[in-house]
Amino acid sequence: MSWQFTVGLRVKGKADRIVVDAEDALIAALRAKADQPEATIMYVRRSNRRGDTRHPPRPHTDAIER
Repeated sequence: MSWQFTVGLRVKGKADRIVVDAEDALIAALRAKADQPEATIMYVRRSNRRGDTRHPPRPHTDAIER
């Protein structure tokens, strides 16, 4: 069973959030870290419809400008 997690990152002093499909929060964080090795993981939480509608994160497939 897969959930959607929002992962908060900091890359080169800029904060960003992405959505990752994963079985648990640790796997979501590891997938985000594998995609952006220089990023610092600030938080991982399950995505929620109300909060994420107001402040939409970008999908995991988009790359952060390096």
